[in-house]
Amino acid sequence: MSAVDIALVVIALVAAGVAVTCAVQLKSLRAELRERNDSGAETLAALERANSALDGLNVVMTETQRTANAIAQQQATDGAVEQQRYLTIAREFSQAGDRMDDLRRETAQQLGANREGIEHRLDKVRETVDVQLGAIRKDNSVQLDRMRATVDEKLSRTLNDRLSASFKQVSDQLEAVYKGLGDMQSIATGVGDLKRVLGNVKARGILGEVQLGAILADILTPDQYLENIATKPGASERVEFAVKLPVDEGAPVLLPIDSKFPGDAYEHLLDAQESGDAEAVAAARKTLDMMVKREAKDICEKYLSVPATTNFGIMFVPFEGLYAEVVSRPGLIETLGRDYHVNVAGPSTMAAILNSLQMSYQTFKLQKRTDDVLRVLSAVKAELPRYQAALRRAQQQIETAGKTVEGIITTRTNVMERKLKDIDALEDAEEADEILGLTSAGLLSGQADEGQS
Repeated sequence: MSAVDIALVVIALVAAGVAVTCAVQLKSLRAELRERNDSGAETLAALERANSALDGLNVVMTETQRTANAIAQQQATDGAVEQQRYLTIAREFSQAGDRMDDLRRETAQQLGANREGIEHRLDKVRETVDVQLGAIRKDNSVQLDRMRATVDEKLSRTLNDRLSASFKQVSDQLEAVYKGLGDMQSIATGVGDLKRVLGNVKARGILGEVQLGAILADILTPDQYLENIATKPGASERVEFAVKLPVDEGAPVLLPIDSKFPGDAYEHLLDAQESGDAEAVAAARKTLDMMVKREAKDICEKYLSVPATTNFGIMFVPFEGLYAEVVSRPGLIETLGRDYHVNVAGPSTMAAILNSLQMSYQTFKLQKRTDDVLRVLSAVKAELPRYQAALRRAQQQIETAGKTVEGIITTRTNVMERKLKDIDALEDAEEADEILGLTSAGLLSGQADEGQS
């Protein structure tokens, strides 16, 4: 149902409602008239009102009819236009459907033609790719064969070179091993010679003395120690080395150092330790203790003499192993220091002791130099007042001379300049020097006259 139909229905309903209302009012008025049976003014007024209502209703009905007719006519006109428009649109849709069918047929034909062309071109591309792939495969096979041959050749050459270098290196190492074996044989021969040398007691003593002398020469200066010196007054025994310990006044005190090497006892101890015989080890250690004590007693009796020497001496053993064995013996070091006033030192311990002594030398020299410096400072302090007085006199003389020179420059020079203001200066500088006696000859003669005066 269109909007116009709905409007017509609404108007009809409104007119029917108004008619029903008027009829109800007329009916109610008739009922009232029958009940009252009055024919007065009120009845007339009511009738007039009813007539007015009926007139209004007639007018409304007339307007409604006219409006409905106009609406119906307009609806008929609009329906014709809409019908014409609908027919036009239907024809256009029909024509668009025909064109779409034609376009669909053309598109299908073009797609079929394109498909055939694409398939044809793909076949050609496939054939071309197959040909090119075959050529590439052949070329790759040739290149791989060449690369394989080149790699095989390089690998063979590298392998041969590496093998040659390895064989050469092995040959060189074998040659070095042969040389090392020869050196080992020489060393073994030297060890045998050394063993024969150490088998002699005198030779062992010389070895220890040489080692001790080398240590002293490396650390101390020649004037800080003595060799083969009799440290005990009135005795003929000479100690191998004696270090000079400086004192404040008088001759330096000597520190006796003697080298001892109980090689036989130490060798027996090493043999017993290698064999694992506990009794032999204990016996060898006991023998070594006895020999060390005997050597310490010999140093105490022959070389210690206070105050010419220190109240202790040093027994030097040339091997660290022997020194460690002596130090590790329970109570042996204490016995040597308490009973024989002797300390034991190995090569490293000896070097440490000598370094300490060297520091004491430096400290003593510094102390003596400190005393000299203090004396010099005392003398400088005594001379300082006289020096200050002389400086003050010189300052006064310098100030007086400065004032005199300033007077000459300001007063006398100004007077001379004013007097000579009207006189022209000589243009020839040499002539002026000659007149004033400022030439080299004139200066020399003037200096000679001053010397004579």
